[in-house]
This record gives sequence, C-alpha cells and structure tokens, in this order.
Amino acid sequence: MNIDLEIYSPVQQLHDELFDERGLQVFVKRDDLIHPIISGNKWRKLKYPLKQARAENKTHLVTFGGAYSNHLLATSAAAAQFGFRSTGIVRGEEVSNDTLFLCRLHGMNLIFTDRGSYRDKAALFDEHFGNDPEAFFIDEGGASALGAKGVSELIDELTEPYDHIFCACGTGTTAAGIISGLHTQHLNTQFHGIPVLKNGEFLRTEIDKYLNAPAEYRLHTDYHFGGYGKTTDGLIQFIKRFVSSTGVLIDPVYTGKMMYAIYDLASKNYFRPGDKILAVHTGGIWGLLGMKDRFK
Repeated sequence: MNIDLEIYSPVQQLHDELFDERGLQVFVKRDDLIHPIISGNKWRKLKYPLKQARAENKTHLVTFGGAYSNHLLATSAAAAQFGFRSTGIVRGEEVSNDTLFLCRLHGMNLIFTDRGSYRDKAALFDEHFGNDPEAFFIDEGGASALGAKGVSELIDELTEPYDHIFCACGTGTTAAGIISGLHTQHLNTQFHGIPVLKNGEFLRTEIDKYLNAPAEYRLHTDYHFGGYGKTTDGLIQFIKRFVSSTGVLIDPVYTGKMMYAIYDLASKNYFRPGDKILAVHTGGIWGLLGMKDRFK
C-alpha cells in the first residue's frame, strides 16, 4: 500500500481587534485539517519513517509516549491505514483513558513501563523487540531527521511570504523542519518557537541537531504555563475565547500556548505595523481529552 495522504492544509486569516489596532496580518496554517487523527506535524513527521519502514520490509511499528500522547494515537491510526502492526510503549503506570482507548481501537498494543526505564528507549526496544526482525523503531514524538524532512515540506506549500512563522515546540523536530524549509527556499522569514516545557532553551540543542544548515531563530520560553501538559485558568479562558470567536479548535498542550504567545506579543508591540505572521497549527487537538475537566 502506497504511504501517502492528500495534504489539505489551507492558510486562513485570523481577524481580531488587537491585530487591526497593531496593523498586523495574522494567518494560521491549518495542518490540523490534514487528517482527523494523523493530523498536523504528526503526519508530516511520520511520512518518511513509514516509507523507510516499508522499504526495509518492516511490518511492526514500535513507538513511545505518555498516556495522552497524540503521537501514539497518530501512529496507531497510520499503522492501521497503511497495513502495519503497532505497539506503543507508554510512560508510567497502567491507566485507561480516551486517548489510549482510541489507540487500542486502531489495533495498537500497549506496554506500560516505569518512568526510570522509559528514559532509555533504545534499551526498551531491544528488551521487547530486539529479536523481532519486523519491528521498526520510531522515537517519541516522531523525533528524527526523517521527521524534520517531512515537516520541511510545509514551506513548499506556502504561496506568499511572511515576516514571521510561529509553531509550538515539544521535541524540536517540527521547528527544525520549518527552519530548514525556510533555508532551502531562501526565505527571509523569522522563525519563532514556543517551547511547551519549562526551561525550553534546551531545545536549541535538539533543533540544531536536525537542521540542514546553521540558522538564526528565536525561542520564547515564557509561555509554558507550568510545563509540559500543564495549564492555567488564564490559558483555558484564552482558548475558550479563541475557539468561540474563530471556529479553530486549539488545545492547551501545544497550539493554545503558541496562539496565546502571538496575542501576548502583539499586545506588547513586539511586531512592526504591517508584519505578516503565520501560525502553524500542528494538530494535536486530541490533547483536549486529557484536560476536558478544566473547561467546565
């Protein structure tokens, strides 16, 4: 079966009084519309690893994530669609939730492991599947040079230039792909990453590892809202207002933090009047399932 999906990822302008007052044009690249589950950067990061697995005659995808991992869910759906078996090695004690229900529904076998063992993913892969010649290792979040290559193709789809491009950062692979795509196209666009983890400056090491050439870019590390998977009432209220006024669904783990950062920076006159800003919606809206109680 050919590993391909038709990419439908339009660019949509966001209208807001704040942007009008500051003379800004703000757009969102709707990668969340690529696929209902294998959406956003999840599909882009999986595209070439899956092609490599097929080329190597591997039939069993093995990957890693937390109990609410969008990557686990996307991998399970991709495996089902393209004819692979899949296993997810899950960080932490055994639990049941909506995300893992959907993983199992797509045929993914789940193995739970303690957090200490989880740190060495290569060792876990060898322990469980070292003797399985059909098993194919995919790192947590799809982090890899092949993942960055898939993301870089996003830039090829843009039909007009932007002064700034923003995306949320977890592993750094998506950021590296976008930066590399900008370099390949020789675009004079400033890239901005919004780390969703505390002390996110460490992501420079991860991003630089996957770049196709050295590049300048900016990380805004003050929008983590307590760390990975953490949120605040302020962020939840922002997401409620944003979704109800735009119709674009965002989550508190990734895209919500990125959009909050853009609005906050605009309110502080960070941008120049006339700037065109593109926010990359990296999908992952299933992350809402793990925080739905916060929206009451």
